[in-house]
Amino acid sequence: MLVKLLRLPIFIAGRKVIMIERYFVRFLCIGILLFCIIPFARGQNEAPKREFRGVWIATVANIDWPSKQGLSTEQQKAELISILDAHQRAGINAIMFQIRPAADAFYAKSREPWSRFLTGIQGQAPSPFYDPLEFVIKEAHDRGMELHAWFNPYRATFDSGNTVASNHITRTNPEWFFTYGGKKLFNPGLPQVRTYITSVVMDVVKNYDIDGVHFDDYFYPYPESNPIPDAATFRQYGSGFSSIDDWRRDNVNILIKTISDSIYAEKPYIKFGISPFGIWDNKRNHPEGSETAGFSGYRQLYADARKWTQEGWVDYINPQIYFPFNYPAAAFEVLLDWWSKNSFGKHLYIGQAVYRALEKGQGWRERDQLSRQIRALRQNINTQGSVFFSSKSLTNNLGGFRDSLQYNFYRYKTLPPAMSWKDNVSPLPPRGLTVRVTNDRAITLHWQKSDAASDGDMPYGYVIYRFNAGDKIDLEDARKILQISYNNSYTTYTDDSVIKNHSYIYVITSLDRLKNESVGSNIKEIVF
Repeated sequence: MLVKLLRLPIFIAGRKVIMIERYFVRFLCIGILLFCIIPFARGQNEAPKREFRGVWIATVANIDWPSKQGLSTEQQKAELISILDAHQRAGINAIMFQIRPAADAFYAKSREPWSRFLTGIQGQAPSPFYDPLEFVIKEAHDRGMELHAWFNPYRATFDSGNTVASNHITRTNPEWFFTYGGKKLFNPGLPQVRTYITSVVMDVVKNYDIDGVHFDDYFYPYPESNPIPDAATFRQYGSGFSSIDDWRRDNVNILIKTISDSIYAEKPYIKFGISPFGIWDNKRNHPEGSETAGFSGYRQLYADARKWTQEGWVDYINPQIYFPFNYPAAAFEVLLDWWSKNSFGKHLYIGQAVYRALEKGQGWRERDQLSRQIRALRQNINTQGSVFFSSKSLTNNLGGFRDSLQYNFYRYKTLPPAMSWKDNVSPLPPRGLTVRVTNDRAITLHWQKSDAASDGDMPYGYVIYRFNAGDKIDLEDARKILQISYNNSYTTYTDDSVIKNHSYIYVITSLDRLKNESVGSNIKEIVF
């Protein structure tokens, strides 16, 4: 993910988060906060029933979690729970959790060593032992959040590589790598590299209850002054290509298609999504490109994201449109329009740069920039949501934006958008809903699981709706959602937000793995 200063065309790796935190300390004030959370007149699109609301939790260099290397297991868990609780309050419904920042692991069932960003020493397990990925999956699902496992496919070290474990892949198979920009990187042109990376991803797909596999924008490396040292690989494997650029793009394409096919064959309900750089290509260089004039993912990173959606290899595309409105080189509104016309029926989630919220550069002086972006993408019928970089910028409430989400845009709970091309069969509803007053402060609901749907799927989670007496029973009204949980063993809920002398109506629906929703259960009304 972008931990670099994005000012076209210069990129400075690894510094942006630090700069923004300094801005936060120096410039955040009550005036900014109030400006950003002033409620706006709520139109129908201010409470959508379905919207993807994601956030990246970056573990590389301890950007978001854990706060530092070598914390105890309980400290790590406590920090992660605090982060998830904050995001739940802000209305987030999907977590992009970085589990492989540099050919290492934040999960136990891995062929690669434990990450040094977790324990301080690569290869050293957390103590007392636990599996961070299993832990965060359960905690996210209990909060009604999807968990997408975020991989960096090609980065093998974050520095020169002197701190890697003896069994790290750069030591056991050094011929698979080249050094560029001070880092060791997998050579994408080697078939054995593609096989290995696919196997790493599939370890997680097979062994963990994830909702999605997620790649960021790092494919071939961001360019330095010297050329990428893969000429010998091109001579060996590039027959049929007159251009090394086309060959490099094809290498990445092969990996994306292979992983897509492998995921679908193993667990077809798992989503596969990629977050490319915000500009696919410029129209001046490619007839299908956007009216922009900046760094190009297609040309500099050899990432043909448009092809991935056009061929149906990904379920969602998540371009990092980290630019403000009316930015001359790459205007937000221009790129939003371009991606919406080039998503080819797959989901489009816009990557938004919360870390830039307090910058003073062009456009960012307007402190409602991010809020205006949300309004713009909600008005675009081909756009289904946002993903924010990064977690710390959101939990630190840069520019008051987290408050803007919690009290305005994401005030009401919502489901992620369904993916009809993967599954369009709805589950059956829960049975036998009962409600009772349990004490002078709460109402308890209990229900029974439904039978399998026509496609064999059992319920995976539930949505609880609460209406006031006299309300229309409208299950499309997100304002009436009381609770969402992705836990199929969860058949009891206690509502402790009730008010004395009020009458309430409850309805529950079932969800399947892809968040298709059943019709409502039996309806129960109770006077508290």
